[in-house]
Amino acid sequence: MQHRRPRLSKRAKTLTAAAVALAAAAGVTAARAGESSKKCAAFDTVTLGKYYVNNNLWGQDKGTGSQCVWDGSADGGTISWGTGYSWANNAKGTDADVKSYASTVLGWHWGWKVDKARTGLPVRIGDRKKMTVSWEFSLPAKPGTMNVAHDLWLHSKSTADWQDQPTDEVMIWLNRQGGAGPLGTKYGSVSLGGAMWDIYQGDIGWKVYSFVRRTNTTRATLNLDDFTQALVRRKLLTNDKYVSGIESGTEVFRGTGRLDTTSYSVTIG
Repeated sequence: MQHRRPRLSKRAKTLTAAAVALAAAAGVTAARAGESSKKCAAFDTVTLGKYYVNNNLWGQDKGTGSQCVWDGSADGGTISWGTGYSWANNAKGTDADVKSYASTVLGWHWGWKVDKARTGLPVRIGDRKKMTVSWEFSLPAKPGTMNVAHDLWLHSKSTADWQDQPTDEVMIWLNRQGGAGPLGTKYGSVSLGGAMWDIYQGDIGWKVYSFVRRTNTTRATLNLDDFTQALVRRKLLTNDKYVSGIESGTEVFRGTGRLDTTSYSVTIG
């Protein structure tokens, strides 16, 4: 399955959101720590130290349903958090349309919410700084059609703000379910971080490169520099670009489920 994301959907500079409550029919329970303070309005955020969790319902106009996010804990640079969702297609949507990308954000996401100095970003690709992301999470047996992925935003300058469209986007899919597939066409494959990945490339007004892990995992520690350099070696990226933002979350196409992050951290340098 290929999905195509509207240019101004999840990247929209001005977001108008109506509150959406997670109904009992959604089948998403509130039984774990942090869910007592869950947030269910579109684009609601929860700040956890240098990160924030974004209830990013950028494709909700293509679906019927709802989603919530909640915080778990914050211990230094390591956090836990979760999200629960229930989505079906409406008359405008299909199984190829992403309805949401609830995610934790470090750095730029159409502007800076957390003080820029605390994030360690942006990082110039050519400086070869380590960008180590560790993530451990759990999914139900049948989470619907969805993926669990990192999302990197790149700019041609170190001073990107809300008005600056990215030049490139790099997604790293750790887990996919229900036939979910990346944007674009397959370019090649590469071995990184102890696993094989298929590389896809697409274009939605900026270049999108997706690394799709051939075997699903629920635990990974990766140096994101390895992935950007894999694209540099293939002359798809240049060393003068800057990684401005790092997100990690779940893109949901349809279905009912949840993502529970038990441990997440990003270390720059």
